[in-house]
Amino acid sequence: MNRIDKLFQTKKSNILSIYFTAGHPELNDTNIIIKTIEKSGADIIEIGMPFSDPIADGPVIQHSNQVALKNGMSVKLLFEQLKNIRKEVSIPLILMGSLNPIFKFGIEKFCASCNEIGIDGTIIPDLPAYEYEEKYKSVFEKTNLFNVFLITPQTDESRIKHLDNISRGFIYMVSSFSTTGSGKGFEQSQAYFERLSKMNLKNPLLIGFGIKDKNTFQNACKYSNGAIIGTAFIKALEKEGEIEEKVKNFIREIL
Repeated sequence: MNRIDKLFQTKKSNILSIYFTAGHPELNDTNIIIKTIEKSGADIIEIGMPFSDPIADGPVIQHSNQVALKNGMSVKLLFEQLKNIRKEVSIPLILMGSLNPIFKFGIEKFCASCNEIGIDGTIIPDLPAYEYEEKYKSVFEKTNLFNVFLITPQTDESRIKHLDNISRGFIYMVSSFSTTGSGKGFEQSQAYFERLSKMNLKNPLLIGFGIKDKNTFQNACKYSNGAIIGTAFIKALEKEGEIEEKVKNFIREIL
């Protein structure tokens, strides 16, 4: 059983997913950040694959991508860094990023590498649903790699139901039509949250964009199974201090 399914079967609410960009702040911080996130009590880790033009990301995550690329991070190096991660980490791991670097690496090779390492899923915001279904769905399923789709307040009901049918693991519920870290629209999204909660989708829901502290995390959890924090966590990583302490202190303030 995929670890994402196992998590949602055993924990129905207040699920905390943490996003960070691999290779940031320093090239070799990836594994220590992952291990410390798990030890600190988060439930899912989303590992960002840096790209020069990330989709829908605000300035903080864009900057983290630039730093990671300058440090030398790549999909190939990330897989090398993660090759033994399952000896130390048991919670779900998801790779998130643009289609371009995955395509360059080779999609079949990418999915096979994820399977070998123990990666549970992907979030690829610029991968169209029809293209996934026609070209890649069988490859993902063969390697037991879940692909998670995003929905926004502008996504109509028929498309939401379709994405729910082809998503595996959970639905990434974007809180507002804005970039990551903008902080806009979260408080005004209650009607959207309530509409989704009443649709009885087959997949669990995690809310992302605008989740930055304990208050916004708890509010998001009222309308979903949990929430995703990225920009605020990356800001915390960029502060002075030891990387482990920065991770622990941030998550302690959320949970």
